[in-house]
Formats: sequence, C-alpha cells, structure tokens
Amino acid sequence: MESKAKVINESGTTRLNKEASAAKEARENGNFRGRRRDNRRNRRATDEVKKEFDSVNISINRVSRTVKGGRRMRFQALVAVGNHKNKIGVGMAKGADVTSAVQKAERRAKKDMITINLNGDTICHEVETKVTGANVLMKPAAPGTGIIAGGVIRSIIGLTGVKNLISKSLGSTNKANIAYAVIEGLRQQVPKSEWLANKGKKAEAKEAPKAKKAAKEEK
Repeated sequence: MESKAKVINESGTTRLNKEASAAKEARENGNFRGRRRDNRRNRRATDEVKKEFDSVNISINRVSRTVKGGRRMRFQALVAVGNHKNKIGVGMAKGADVTSAVQKAERRAKKDMITINLNGDTICHEVETKVTGANVLMKPAAPGTGIIAGGVIRSIIGLTGVKNLISKSLGSTNKANIAYAVIEGLRQQVPKSEWLANKGKKAEAKEAPKAKKAAKEEK
C-alpha cells in the first residue's frame, strides 16, 4: 500500500512516496532496462570489432533434385572469405534456405583458407591457371593501376591485400570454376626471393667468399 500514490489535497492532486519517486527517477535515468540495452549495444560493437574475416556472396542459385515424391528444391551458395591481407578462401555449399547455405559455405571457405605470397600490393609474378573449362590469367601491375578485373575475380581479389592487378577470364563463364581457378593462381605465387634465378645468385654470393679464402691459402 505504501508504494501507491497518496492524495494530499481535496482537488485530487497526488504525490508519490519516496520509494515510488526513487523508482520512477531510476527508470527515467535508464538505470534498469536502459542500461541493459546499452550493454547489449556495446557487446555487439565489440563483436564487430573482433570480426577478423569479411565474406562476399559470389552467387546464390536455386537447385532441384528429383526424388520419388517429386522435386526437392534447395539453395546453393558460393562464398569467398578473406582478411584483406594474405588469407583467402572459397567455399560452396547447399542448404534448405539461403541463410543456411551461406553459413555452410562460409564455414567451408574458412576451413579451406590458404595463405598467399604478395609482392607489396600486387602478386609476385604472372600466372595462368585452368580449372575444368575456366581459364584465368593474372599479371602483376604497377602502383596506381588498380584491380582490372570483373565479376568473380574482382570479388575475390577485393578480400586480399592486392591493390594492383591485371586479369582476364578465358573459356568457361562458370562462377565456381573461375573462383577456384583464381584461388589456385594465388596459391601458386612464389616470392621473389625463392625464384630459381635469385637462388642461383644467392648461391654464387655464398660461394664467392669461400673461393677468395681458398685462393689466399694457395698463395
């Protein structure tokens, strides 16, 4: 009974007691539900900051399978996942709805993720890869060139640390085959320090001091 408002005059004006007024002020200041909502917002913000990889939906198709009772409709998603540095992956999966298909594809892409070698903000060398009927050619480019690519190649390269690239898609236009051809081309990148010509130069540089010492000893 004490928490209810009390009439203090004959005109019907009411006044809350101390406990009720304190509770009202707390609600207005957001010390109860408002504070919980703020915590939830802060939690979401921290989750977004901790997110390491970004994903891009390359294609979403509706597929069907004929069974005894008729056709069974499902969705197929092709997703690329990368960290805008040197990790990239592509995954394809099916699901009963679009959301489940995309989530499965993202998990598969993270599982099959590769680490690529870069030469600054471009690839190390020219490469041409072929997956079934898709043929992809990629070349390194000078600073300021940008990413000269279209469709699937641009979507995948945009998730890496490559800023300058020249590419061309040849043959099949199947998006899945093109995506896997791009991944294979990035996988084949060899850093400049490991090229055969540079290895020969390094070997000669290491052998030169030994030859000089041997010549001095003979003298």
